[in-house]
Amino acid sequence: MLIHKTEIRVRYADTDKMQFVYNGKYYEYFEVGRTELLRDFGLTYDKIEKEGYYMPVVEAFIKYKNSARYDELLVIETRMEKLPELRVRLDTRIFSKERGVKIVEGYIELVFVNAKTGKAIRPPEFFINSVKGFYVTD
Repeated sequence: MLIHKTEIRVRYADTDKMQFVYNGKYYEYFEVGRTELLRDFGLTYDKIEKEGYYMPVVEAFIKYKNSARYDELLVIETRMEKLPELRVRLDTRIFSKERGVKIVEGYIELVFVNAKTGKAIRPPEFFINSVKGFYVTD
């Protein structure tokens, strides 16, 4: 299992009139988590695209537990529970660092698409090789 944690502070622009994070913003926070997880393994989106691939989201799910508030520091925990065979599934939990409560949990599934053909393919070898060396089995 790969686990990555990153922090983000809730900006005023992320909140609604009640100063709670607007529900749709959590998908952006999920993106921050997965981008930083990939970056830690040398896999920026720029590098993936230069290799000739895109990674569109094909499924997303969030379960809301608590509201995050303006100026609160959040911890985004992104996990890849198993090496991908077809889809890349990243499970995410977001916690309030100050209050110690879970805010949301969910997942994003992505696929690799060949940039030239537009067809979905299995994760390319360079991707698997980049993550498997850091993969921890329980």
